[in-house]
Amino acid sequence: MKTSLAIGPAPIFVRSLLGAVLLLMATFVAAAQASDYQLDTMDKLRIRVAEWQSAEGAVRDWATLNGDYVVGPSGDISMPFAGQLVARGKTAAELAAEIGEQLQQKLGLPDRPEASVEIAEFRPVFIAGDVQNPGKYPYDPQLTVLKAFSLAGGLRRSEGAGAGAPRDFINAQGNYDVLVAQRNGLLARRARLVAEAENKPEIEFPDELRKTDAGRKLITDETALMAAREKRLRLQLSGLDDLKKLLQSEIESLQQKIATQNRQLDLSRTELKSLGNLQEKGLVVNQRILTLEQSNAELEGKILDMETASLRAKQDIAKATQDATSLQNDRDTEVAQTRQQTESDLNELNVKMGMYSGLMTEALDRAPEAAASANSGSAPAVHFKIVRSADGKSSEMDAEEGTAVLPGDVVKVEVAAPAARVNSN
Repeated sequence: MKTSLAIGPAPIFVRSLLGAVLLLMATFVAAAQASDYQLDTMDKLRIRVAEWQSAEGAVRDWATLNGDYVVGPSGDISMPFAGQLVARGKTAAELAAEIGEQLQQKLGLPDRPEASVEIAEFRPVFIAGDVQNPGKYPYDPQLTVLKAFSLAGGLRRSEGAGAGAPRDFINAQGNYDVLVAQRNGLLARRARLVAEAENKPEIEFPDELRKTDAGRKLITDETALMAAREKRLRLQLSGLDDLKKLLQSEIESLQQKIATQNRQLDLSRTELKSLGNLQEKGLVVNQRILTLEQSNAELEGKILDMETASLRAKQDIAKATQDATSLQNDRDTEVAQTRQQTESDLNELNVKMGMYSGLMTEALDRAPEAAASANSGSAPAVHFKIVRSADGKSSEMDAEEGTAVLPGDVVKVEVAAPAARVNSN
């Protein structure tokens, strides 16, 4: 959300405090997004740039630079003004820091712009070998060899209902398990969104998530995310409250000065009136009266300036109050929209899970031994390998179903016939 806080003629110490608050919030967000993930070719990045303008006391969003960038074959991205930047081998936080430095140097800015880099889409993974649909697939942070295997449609299907039943059962079961994992993630997210929408201090997670390690990790992650989001909102609202308190103190100080100036003006006017009576009698010179009139005019001008400054400070307080309301309203809107999308995704997953459940039932109807074959060892032995590139070199390693898959990996699936596997034993 873009928020610009203009504080007009507020004193330097007010602007300094506001700048410090905004810088603290930007630092917190950048730290929350940092990770050890190293960028490489085909990663899609979402970059945002904003600048704190000290002279104006406002934050400006650089909409021209904001957008999605894809790391090219050379490992670079190209941004307006910043030019060609090396992304390969760097973390998102490191790239964000370099973007800010490059913009400051090339544009000659007094303050370094704040940049944030998020991974909008990881580079894909590739699945090859004895799978139904080999090719390129989007990467998921929780992707394992088994999930990748399922995405590719499982084992290549052979002709004949009886022979294909065990494989069909494995395929359906694998896809079903992937959907269960996705559904658990959505259930955890929905629980967090409900707690945020209702301002509850704790999240009420479904009991089914507490029964597995993966579910308990989801609980931990969502709890930490809610705490981070609440802290960020508190920092923003606290900064606005501090600004309003300082502006209110300034108004009170101006009111005291106005009262003092008014008393001084009254005394000067009284003196001028007395001298006017003496002038009529020829007992005072005109220069003395002229000096007092000029002094009165200067006092009246100062009083008017202080009243104007007080009015502007009151307007800044109203603006800060409006910004605080907008922050809360935007947060509520974002929570409501995300919750609606999560509910829609859950409904879609439930339909897909029902479909794969039906496919498993169908496989069992065609060959009742399908489930036993899938778990008893009579099904073909499936071997997995991962080809991974690092520092320009590729290496191949054996993998299990639970082995984590990284962006850019090639998952190779090889099938050995049951008889060959038995002989090898």
